[in-house]
Amino acid sequence: MGEIVNLNRFRKRAERARAEALAETNRARFGRTKDEKAKDADAKERGTRDLDGRKLDPEAP
Repeated sequence: MGEIVNLNRFRKRAERARAEALAETNRARFGRTKDEKAKDADAKERGTRDLDGRKLDPEAP
């Protein structure tokens, strides 16, 4: 005779494993470090500042 298995426990264990696999995928896809976020924000701010510095003055002759 086979081993007795609690089906609820088995189902919950399988669901946790699926959720953990999905979480790992999402961490790889969307996770960024604080340094990476800061670097992107600095680059965006620098680009905006450079663009604003090149604007022509509308009141200049």
